Amino acid sequence: MAQINPSILSADFARLAEEAKAVEGADWLHVDVMDNHFVPNLTLGVPIVEALSKATGTPLDCHLMIEDADRWAPQYVEAGAGSVTFHVEAAAAPVRLAREIRAKGARASMALKPATPIEPYEDLLPELDMLLIMTVEPGFGGQAFLDIMLPKIRRTRELIVKHGLELWLQVDGGVSASTIERCAEAGADVFVAGSAVYGAADPAEAVRSLRARADAATAAAPWACGH
Repeated sequence: MAQINPSILSADFARLAEEAKAVEGADWLHVDVMDNHFVPNLTLGVPIVEALSKATGTPLDCHLMIEDADRWAPQYVEAGAGSVTFHVEAAAAPVRLAREIRAKGARASMALKPATPIEPYEDLLPELDMLLIMTVEPGFGGQAFLDIMLPKIRRTRELIVKHGLELWLQVDGGVSASTIERCAEAGADVFVAGSAVYGAADPAEAVRSLRARADAATAAAPWACGH
């Protein structure tokens, strides 16, 4: 079944606990951490993640768009994140970092910006629990989905199948009712949705609707036969 991770980047920051409760049917709550260095935006950090983890029963999926990920990522596990995603472009030792995240008890995930190819990291995939393909340039919510990322999603799914890995494939950026089916057909099974959820009149219903669309597209996708 497809997993839907609403992004609180599109939520009301003054009401984060309430906004988290509004999507309690979601699989994970996606938390975008930006440092105004790796990306040109500044959001929230460890203290907010720690507070949010106590305010919701939905597990936190922290996406770190920050420099020096090797230093900071483990602190997000300690703050309560169930999954921590670092950018390979910001990690000096991605294998060691993934192992450290796992050792602390969270799922280890690695993100790739749109221009970063997947192929150089094929041998690293067994060290991960999830791989995130960015379908917009990281830094801001509400951007338009980049269709040119679909072949990259397909190639990544092919590598996952080739190695027989239980690796989740996440997409983030411009995911909506009009794009989620293409992502699922290409091979994604975890979907980050910001404005498509928090911009809806009923966020919980938006989550259910997106999941249904993704599940339908996955069922018809060649990669999912026997999956």
